[in-house]
Amino acid sequence: MVQTTAALGVSRIRRYYELVDAGDIPALVDLFTPDAHYRRPGYQPLVGHAELERFYREQRVIRKGVHTLSTVVTADDEIAVHGLFSGVLHNGDQVELRFADFFRMASQGRIASRDTFFFVPAV
Repeated sequence: MVQTTAALGVSRIRRYYELVDAGDIPALVDLFTPDAHYRRPGYQPLVGHAELERFYREQRVIRKGVHTLSTVVTADDEIAVHGLFSGVLHNGDQVELRFADFFRMASQGRIASRDTFFFVPAV
């Protein structure tokens, strides 16, 4: 059975979270296009594989954890995800927070862009 474009995208996004939680940085970076953009609160936009890899290896404040997806919505080449992250930061603090991610997919199911939002007090 051939997967639809939307189904392939959702499968890749679910795989992305599995790889993040497993700490498999080379495999998760490979899910992105070479010129992918990642925008995340508190960071300048990350562009390309080298910056994504550096973020996951050196800048990410999370030591380990698990993403649980509660909602996944698709529209054309875009996928929106809502979920809960539970884990431990590098400083030892335990965190549990809701997040929302918005992905734009490129050809062959690779991630062209990602925007992340966290549900925390800000304004």
